[in-house]
Amino acid sequence: MALVRLDVRFDELDALAQYANASPVVVSVIDADTIIALGSLHDRLTSPIGVWLELSDDYSAQMAARDVATLSWLVALDTVVVSGPSAEAMAQVLEALLTNDEVNFTNGVATLVGAYNRPAPPAPIAIWSWDGSVLRRGDEALREATSASHAHGEATTYR
Repeated sequence: MALVRLDVRFDELDALAQYANASPVVVSVIDADTIIALGSLHDRLTSPIGVWLELSDDYSAQMAARDVATLSWLVALDTVVVSGPSAEAMAQVLEALLTNDEVNFTNGVATLVGAYNRPAPPAPIAIWSWDGSVLRRGDEALREATSASHAHGEATTYR
């Protein structure tokens, strides 16, 4: 399995839409809010897309879950990569909150009691965590294989 991250600038969104419609990609918009930028492509994306989110004390997994659920109703979202401190624990919180069920959950970054985040995404989303050296999802682990500049932005492939 391979995952391709593309770091793009906001002014390249039109080109990004064309690229993403032809190649699976996980996107980070480096000079704008990634969720809002990808949401603005709802009428131009015809293939699933992924999003790379940098989480922090100011942008928690709980807030990201709300944003991811909303974005998933605007575009076909199939992958989310969570990076930042305690990325794996934050990815667990995000995954727990992407259901229609009541969430009662605790780990090193959150305690959720009777939490809801409705509506759930219309299709399953693969949640990955990035700890700075390894992408993880369950038992799968990917490492950076190649990095290159493209007309659409900086592309990094993980295998």
